[in-house]
Amino acid sequence: MKNTPKLVVGLALIVLLGGCAAGGGFDVQKALGVGGGVLQATTLSEDSVKQTATLAAAELDRQTKVADDNDPYAVRLRNLTKGLEHYDGLNLNFKVYLAPDVNAFAMADGTVRVYSGILDAMPDDQVFAVIAHEMGHVKLKHSYEQMREQILSDTAFQAAASIGGYIGSLTSSQLGQLGKKAIDAHFSQADELEADAYSVKALHRLKKDPRAMKASILTLEGLYGVGGGFLSSHPSNPKRIEQIDLAISKL
Repeated sequence: MKNTPKLVVGLALIVLLGGCAAGGGFDVQKALGVGGGVLQATTLSEDSVKQTATLAAAELDRQTKVADDNDPYAVRLRNLTKGLEHYDGLNLNFKVYLAPDVNAFAMADGTVRVYSGILDAMPDDQVFAVIAHEMGHVKLKHSYEQMREQILSDTAFQAAASIGGYIGSLTSSQLGQLGKKAIDAHFSQADELEADAYSVKALHRLKKDPRAMKASILTLEGLYGVGGGFLSSHPSNPKRIEQIDLAISKL
């Protein structure tokens, strides 16, 4: 111990003493600062969450059938998203998952995945509107907040985040779990309305029909009802359509 830096020893003592529970036991979460804001404020940076998202996306890609470059679905998506890789200061990457799910999702690092099922269900302008909606979740940091909350609310993720400030020790299973949470993310109504408005503005800015955002919602409602497919994780309601109309009127 005589060669151990005093600061390290001091920090270790703080952790050990700080982790003592009222009954004399040792509380790991208390020692790591979990629940008291220490982890959140000093350890889990936005970059760390984005790095985790990249790893989780890679794990999802490994577990899922991804359309290869020559697949018609991939060609279609590539044509739709050409020039969007750095739109609005983002670093976006796009792939198609070959699965019948009528879904699309985005992650904090700019990962955007579109299922072949939604490509089958919609024409190009509506698919583009959905993609722009997902880009809105990235730009407005909704996807970041979702993953950050997942990490901070799970003890295993908290422990990993407390080691050096990086999520470097998560297992493939844990990364896959985070990825699946991103797929099934349920955003607040406020987040959905913001992402819709972002899509409308992006469509207008890119010289596309902003009404495609509304049309995409109506298409899905007609096919699957208000709670099916993409709308199961991005629920629709009359106010959503009303707010899209309002956003369009302000262009």
